Amino acid sequence: MEDFLDRLWEYIEAGIQFLGNSLDGVLQHLHFLGPVVLISLLALCTIAVTKVLNRIIVTKRYGELEKNFQHWFQLRQEALKCEDREKGKRLARNIDQAELNRAYYDYFFEGFLLGLARRVMPIFFMFAFINEFYRAERLLEFFGRGYVTQLPSTSGEPIFVGAVVWYIISIIAGYLLWYAIPKIIGKLTSTSFGSVKPHTEESGC
Repeated sequence: MEDFLDRLWEYIEAGIQFLGNSLDGVLQHLHFLGPVVLISLLALCTIAVTKVLNRIIVTKRYGELEKNFQHWFQLRQEALKCEDREKGKRLARNIDQAELNRAYYDYFFEGFLLGLARRVMPIFFMFAFINEFYRAERLLEFFGRGYVTQLPSTSGEPIFVGAVVWYIISIIAGYLLWYAIPKIIGKLTSTSFGSVKPHTEESGC
């Protein structure tokens, strides 16, 4: 088993290195954009990949576990509605111990594993890629400076932001924008449509 795991890890490591080298070759043609725009685009692409994977990677087992959890959860809610409150609490406790706790654990654990595959792995792959291929000496080689950008500070000395830090900032900002923009557009749309009053013709009767 240990030999199998060692070989598996070697294959995984080789695959990640191949993907990193291939991505590096593609990005060589985009260096004219500058490090700020380039790494921001990588962050946005990573977010887009996580959104696509979130739609694609949905196992049949996860759907069944979700239905099973919802079934027992609804039964527990119905038990709590019993007129005899003590009896309802006992029924709810029995449901928890017999089925609901195990159903929740299975559902949560399956969702956790799916979350790793759909969100965490792409983000950390890009994190590792940027940390390796856009370290300070390579930034200096490609862009003439060993940092992505600099920010002002109260001390008067600028704060130099590296590639990894800028990637993290871009990921956080990207997710915030991803959730905020549709809501803003929805509010603007509802406001604009709500301000238009329907035209009514006066009746001559």
